Amino acid sequence: MCGIVGAVSRRNIVPILVQGLQRLEYRGYDSCGVAVHAASLDAARQGTSGGGLQRARSTARVADLMEQVLADHIEGATGIAHTRWATHGAPVVCNAHPHFSHGPGSDGAGPPGRVALVHNGIIENHEELRAQLQARGYVFTSQTDTEVIAHLVDSHYGGDLFEAVRAAVSELRGAYAIAVLHKDEPHRVVGARAGSPLILGVGQDSSEHFLASDAMALAGVTDQIVYLEEGDLVDLQLGRYWIVGKEGAALSPVQRPVRTVQAFSGAAELGPYRHYMQKEIFEQPRAIADTLAGVQAIVPELFDGPGHDGQPGTAAWRVFKEIDRVLILACGTSYYSGCTAKYWLEDIAGIPTQVEVASEYRYRTSVPDPRTLVVAISQSGETADTLAALRHAQGLGMKHTLTICNVATSAMVRECELAYITRAGVEIGVASTKAFTTQLAGLFLLTLALAQSRGRLTEEQEAAHLKDMRQLPGALQAVLALEPQIIGWAEVFARMENALFLGRGLHYPIALEGALKLKEISYIHAEAYPAGELKHGPLALVTSSMPVVTVAPNDALLEKLKSNLQEVRARGGVLYVLADADTHIESSEGIHVIRMPGHYGALSPILHVVPLQLLAYHTACARGTDVDKPRNLAKSVTVE
Repeated sequence: MCGIVGAVSRRNIVPILVQGLQRLEYRGYDSCGVAVHAASLDAARQGTSGGGLQRARSTARVADLMEQVLADHIEGATGIAHTRWATHGAPVVCNAHPHFSHGPGSDGAGPPGRVALVHNGIIENHEELRAQLQARGYVFTSQTDTEVIAHLVDSHYGGDLFEAVRAAVSELRGAYAIAVLHKDEPHRVVGARAGSPLILGVGQDSSEHFLASDAMALAGVTDQIVYLEEGDLVDLQLGRYWIVGKEGAALSPVQRPVRTVQAFSGAAELGPYRHYMQKEIFEQPRAIADTLAGVQAIVPELFDGPGHDGQPGTAAWRVFKEIDRVLILACGTSYYSGCTAKYWLEDIAGIPTQVEVASEYRYRTSVPDPRTLVVAISQSGETADTLAALRHAQGLGMKHTLTICNVATSAMVRECELAYITRAGVEIGVASTKAFTTQLAGLFLLTLALAQSRGRLTEEQEAAHLKDMRQLPGALQAVLALEPQIIGWAEVFARMENALFLGRGLHYPIALEGALKLKEISYIHAEAYPAGELKHGPLALVTSSMPVVTVAPNDALLEKLKSNLQEVRARGGVLYVLADADTHIESSEGIHVIRMPGHYGALSPILHVVPLQLLAYHTACARGTDVDKPRNLAKSVTVE
């Protein structure tokens, strides 16, 4: 979603700011912009003031922004930059960040005001603050909630930017990560965060420091990262920085650890692939192998996470003995991984499991149980709705928490008692692929660990499950080899406007995920149902122009599923079936079958989702959509 980069230096920082935005493009955005203090670089090196604020904004790509910056000769040693995903106000230039303040007496069209600001998040009381500021003479030139913060900082400014920001954020309700410049302080950037991620990058040269919403933005610039905590304010100046916590006094900085973080920029290189999504689909064998690397046995310490430096196994071992149910919180694709895990947890571990859409969970009255393990699932570990739901569950007294996450340094990992870090690597495409399958692998390991702690897993069963998991990379390669057949299907789907996906039992969530992928990137309307529900309504939709994709593993529900397929054919529907090799479902008129490898038991969902990813990808390619950056969507949803 929205991205922030900021810097204080003695050199021209604009190329680093723009490059940082380019590294954040994978998150999705509608507009971008950069603002610098126009003090000459010579003045910056001497520590003097001069000049004012300059900015460039664009509703095109970051590359177009860079052309504008070069054409306008925008340079500076202090600056902030932003990619925006529209929430308040359309994706037009006047709503793009950075925003300038326009104080009393300004018509909003003249020279910029004193403050430049970028913001991730949503300010819930922006209308109330806007009315107050307008009454004081401030002029608004956008429809955004962000412009309110710029004016608010300006209204509190009395010669010290840090104190102005601190006073301003005390009036805000909602989520924010901000970076702020002031025209009278050319070598200073102030940042603050509450509910949205923000990091500090400590420069290799101690005279420069950086702010960013994601360590990826600073790859190749610095690997020394400070993760700001909830409520922190940070002051960046030449040669120094300091942080004040939520409860701190203005002159009493707090210490936050500096961590070495390798944000590998090479992972973001496209290589020989046409799109990042295609690359990431084909990286799944490697991602699964990396996620399972080092797993020699099912032991509790697999879930102790990176923050536990004590005796191995003690944290998870204790928690697993103290819980008797599981609550899974997640959004989107991660929610479907949780729905799949529910089948595993109840069948293999024998533990009651509830799966909740995180964005809904905290807004309803629920019945908390302190003997619940709350499992939060997120690729980024910064998903706003999931973080808020996790905190809500903790506030209800459910202290036992675990995250399945792809980013070891994320807020979710830091806030959970336990963690399993998947090793999918950087995922650039908005439509999640390898993050989903590695989440499933982590959740299956969690299932086995809980089964073991409850006395439901024999040594023989453990060995058999581990053997099957180690064979997953090879099995995934066999599934990827089906791509040419799936391209044939995609050529048909590209001419359609609707599709139906069916699955039963453990594979119903996989049908849901397949439908989500198709609509995300091809813009074809798709729905998924449990196949047994066809006769309860969806069958009315079935015609020859409504392709019906069916996930057909050779499991206990196969014969029931075959009956559901006949219901579709009897109404003139056309079936596209992903069938295990030994299901005896054959291609015929109106039935198109792609033969999967042999049935993989409980791990079958990890294999069956891959052809659905490929189907969505090649359908989108045939329709000419922007596969990696589908319209209206963002990679990391850091606002509610």
